[in-house]
Amino acid sequence: MRSYLARKILMLPLILLVASFLIFWAVHLLPGDPARIMAGMQADQQVVNDVRSRLGLDQPFSTQYEIFLLHALHGDLGVSIRSHKSVAQEIGERFPHTLALTTVSYIFALVMGLTGGVLAAVYRGRWLDHLVMMGAIAGGSIANFWLALMAMNLFAVELGWVPLIGADSWKSYILPAVTLGLLPGAVVARMCRASMLDIIHQDYIRTARAKGLSTFNVYVKHALRNALIPIVTIVGMNFSGLLGGAVITETVFNWPGIGRLMVDAVRDRDYATIQGITLLTVAIVVTINLAVDLLIAMIDPRVRFE
Repeated sequence: MRSYLARKILMLPLILLVASFLIFWAVHLLPGDPARIMAGMQADQQVVNDVRSRLGLDQPFSTQYEIFLLHALHGDLGVSIRSHKSVAQEIGERFPHTLALTTVSYIFALVMGLTGGVLAAVYRGRWLDHLVMMGAIAGGSIANFWLALMAMNLFAVELGWVPLIGADSWKSYILPAVTLGLLPGAVVARMCRASMLDIIHQDYIRTARAKGLSTFNVYVKHALRNALIPIVTIVGMNFSGLLGGAVITETVFNWPGIGRLMVDAVRDRDYATIQGITLLTVAIVVTINLAVDLLIAMIDPRVRFE
């Protein structure tokens, strides 16, 4: 276990190095000229050239990447051409809002998915099973931006139960969290049902029932724990999907997170901000995948890392 963890940790810098190059290369393929955007569409060419020189965009690609990498290693992700603030500062101001929204969304997704999946498996073939699966299929099929707009119109505009946009109070989390967590919750529910159905017909589950254990102990303490392994894997993989979905959700709800910041940065060809946010996302996803591997070993003692 320790050698596996050590190898994974040592691989993190290499993964981030490759990711940083791919991100830097992909960002420079974007159409548009950030120097022209920063100088103004009506500025003359000399002003644009001065801005390009100040940003270092007139240097060869390899030189630009080397400068970016050296600065990034010291925690300097550059300066935003939009706000003229440090990218690290902007991310530091916005990331807590995205982290809070993602956490609430994930809690909602897990509670909904695990509860629905267990109930659907226990009452297989009955009306509750069909109801849960219909809801899971619908939740996995609805586009989150459409659901966000419909929910805003009904619950914020028509009924006035929750705020329309922003992050001013705990009520502001309800609509964006449900919108963002519906898809992963639907995936978890379907995976949980399938895993539970494979487990509840095992001999040790029959033995637990024969011993007179309560329904809760049989299905939750015995069956669900062994069914969690594929679910934990899916949950870890869906985390990157949540970060991607946050871009749309934060834009629709005017949420002050890094998703909305990314949209603004792409629109303005703000290379430094795009690179900083994407690199942070890669680091988070890689760390989550490592945590998932370790969590699987903790859940199932049969799993050993050679």
